[in-house]
Amino acid sequence: MIKLHDKYFKPFISEGEIQAAIKKMADSIAEDYKEEVPIFVGVLNGSFMFVSDFLKAYQHPCEVSFVRLSSYQGLTSTGIVETLLDVPENINGRSVIILEDIIDTGRTVKKLIDLFSATNVKEFKIATMFYKSEVYSGEYDIDYFGMKIEDKFIVGYGLDYNELGRNLKEVYQLNQKHMINIVLFGKPGAGKGTQASFLKEKYNLKHISTGDVFRYNIKNGTELGKLAKSYIDKGDLVPDEVTINMLQDEVEKNADASGFIFDGFPRTTAQAKALDEFLASKQMKIDATIALEANDEELIKRLLDRGKISGRSDDQDESKIRNRFEEYNEKTAPLKDYYDIQGKFHSVNGIGSIEDITSRLAKVIEELQEA
Repeated sequence: MIKLHDKYFKPFISEGEIQAAIKKMADSIAEDYKEEVPIFVGVLNGSFMFVSDFLKAYQHPCEVSFVRLSSYQGLTSTGIVETLLDVPENINGRSVIILEDIIDTGRTVKKLIDLFSATNVKEFKIATMFYKSEVYSGEYDIDYFGMKIEDKFIVGYGLDYNELGRNLKEVYQLNQKHMINIVLFGKPGAGKGTQASFLKEKYNLKHISTGDVFRYNIKNGTELGKLAKSYIDKGDLVPDEVTINMLQDEVEKNADASGFIFDGFPRTTAQAKALDEFLASKQMKIDATIALEANDEELIKRLLDRGKISGRSDDQDESKIRNRFEEYNEKTAPLKDYYDIQGKFHSVNGIGSIEDITSRLAKVIEELQEA
């Protein structure tokens, strides 16, 4: 998965597949034009990588030139094709093969036909690396193509998203998979916060830490913060309804997120059911719960080391740490059963380097995206 500007793209066509398709197309064109010297006309900007590789694969005399057209901004076509660089000179009586990077709606094809129809070429044909045949509405034949692809926005191998991605050797497809919502479990010291920060950047997820949400609402004196504080000041537990309402506000404030990581909630089966009901009202759901598993002794060592730096008293007393582990075990066991029955519980080894653990978590998430 890669990120370009504000969008995420996933691998789609490998470098090897691209090169094999180019060779096959070059061989086919050579069979038709090996007895003459054709002029290949690349359509800039997108075709520059394709033209370069195509010419390396074309083992016969030829010439090359370029035109430049433009119709795309961002993810969509403007519908207006501009000529930015005109047809080459000295093409009278010559065979011209236009090399396009991608053909979809056919607007650029029509513009190319108009351009070359005004010349005295012997003939001209159109070749494209990628061909979206299901959306092509042009009245002209596409004479040669490298590979047919589905109608998805792609980048790489000369193709861009707002000018980024042209230099990629492979082709990537816009990631439009369904929203991924995760509950992240882990004992104190398991590295939930560290991993959540990596995952939210990698997958454009919003990390919702219940503790952070409570502190924000109380500090800023929101209505929900005042309500929560009134319970806390009396020594009472904050009702689940108040917590859910805070989470609802966070979800609604981040409607552009590709999903959410819930951290610190739910802590009980009742809370898990309440979260499911709230998400269902938004046409959303929990896709997976992931538990970062680690040996108690390893975690105790981590926390004691952390306590020396942070000064937190609960990270400096082994007996307090073990009590926190017991509380986690008591609360998490029913939740594990709740999500396991739904086939949503995943256990990930939380021991190793930060990068290794991130990789294990990423594997779970990417399997969910492919589902």
